[in-house]
Amino acid sequence: MSKPRLLSGMQPTGVLHLGNLEGALRNWVQLQEQYDSYFCIVDWHALTTLAERPEEIPHNVREVAIDYIAAGLDPEKCAIFVQSHVKEHAELHLLFSMITPLGWLERVPTYKEKRENLQIESVSYGLLGYPVLQAADILIYKAAVVPVGEDQLPHLELTREIARRFNYLYGEVFPEPEALLTPAARVPGIDGRKMSKSYNNAIYLSDDAQTVTQKVKQAYTDPLKIRKNDPGHPEGCVVFALHQIYSKDDATTIESECRAGQRGCVDCKMQLAGNLNSALDPLRHRRQELLAKAGQLERILKGGAEKARAVAGETMKEVRKVMHLE
Repeated sequence: MSKPRLLSGMQPTGVLHLGNLEGALRNWVQLQEQYDSYFCIVDWHALTTLAERPEEIPHNVREVAIDYIAAGLDPEKCAIFVQSHVKEHAELHLLFSMITPLGWLERVPTYKEKRENLQIESVSYGLLGYPVLQAADILIYKAAVVPVGEDQLPHLELTREIARRFNYLYGEVFPEPEALLTPAARVPGIDGRKMSKSYNNAIYLSDDAQTVTQKVKQAYTDPLKIRKNDPGHPEGCVVFALHQIYSKDDATTIESECRAGQRGCVDCKMQLAGNLNSALDPLRHRRQELLAKAGQLERILKGGAEKARAVAGETMKEVRKVMHLE
């Protein structure tokens, strides 16, 4: 029996960081073994925030693709492709926009958050209609499941509503994709906030060992632990939070020594830097291997787009037929 299909993607708004690795990529690497997987780099979505700086997107696309592969996505097991290389996404987005009520889009929580956080006075349709394009991304592959975090559930529910509305109006074409809530570690930035490119607090997958060590040295720790023998409070410490991911076998000992005042922050940071660099070394090695092979990345993305277009093209034939657009 054929495997159920899966679709997911990331915006190329910059190079990827530990939060992307632990929040999505590690799960994707496992899921590619279980599903017929399509992993997209959604460059059109990136224009919602980079419309005035489109020259940044090609470089970002390349970096994200390299990080996908360095993290363990295998082009022999999944399709890795760029959204804009499959023009059918745009056609389906246009057709979905004709049947999607404006009120559905205005109630999406992330739309309100972005508008407030970015202090946008005049909202573009691209930002408001982001979930419609996202629905097209998913439904054009008739994905059975979509790996998401809880914050993305409203977007996926809107995708399901669009599928239901289309099927009601024109006939059963699209399955309603299910959310695949995959476990993900929360990765704080070095300042204690959520790790994010926009906060300038991220450790990137492309950082060399020296850069990683330097960033770990700057990481926020317990402000009440001034001397080594002061009792610590690891629950509020960025370094300990990262130890729980990258020093799992020693995390219990690290916690007890910190609370007992038997561990200094400098030593604790150096241990984390060593473990973190050991975890990133295989990714760095795969990055270098890929970059050493001229044209290899382009061939992978071209092959992924060809596989994606084959599926998307068949879906659009069905859509045009039921909508009498042949």
